[in-house]
Amino acid sequence: QVQLIESGGGLVQAGGSLRLSCVASGRYAMGWFRRAPGKEREFVATISWAGGMTYYADSVKGRFTISRDNAKNTVYLQMNSLKPEDTAVYYCAARDRRYPDVGLSGYEYDYWGQGTQVTVSS
Repeated sequence: QVQLIESGGGLVQAGGSLRLSCVASGRYAMGWFRRAPGKEREFVATISWAGGMTYYADSVKGRFTISRDNAKNTVYLQMNSLKPEDTAVYYCAARDRRYPDVGLSGYEYDYWGQGTQVTVSS
């Protein structure tokens, strides 16, 4: 059973920063997604199994950075220059081990964390 545990969410003022962490029970290609109130789930960022490839949604490019520490089975999402529109529940997700590459769609992920709330005040 794959387990994903997110942490690091909270309340921050616009322009501030937060770092989300996701500890996995193994090593997988990983992604971050978010769901704002009343909106569909949205892709945020993804990183390959080895960490050599990353991809970002246009809305966060240049502000967010995804990274991983494979020794700790942990993936991070560093979020800078936060905006009120970044407010959402953020979820980390893992792809099946058969798929080591990045994934841009939620349908490409087999395992999901419980989510962590990020609130950005204006």
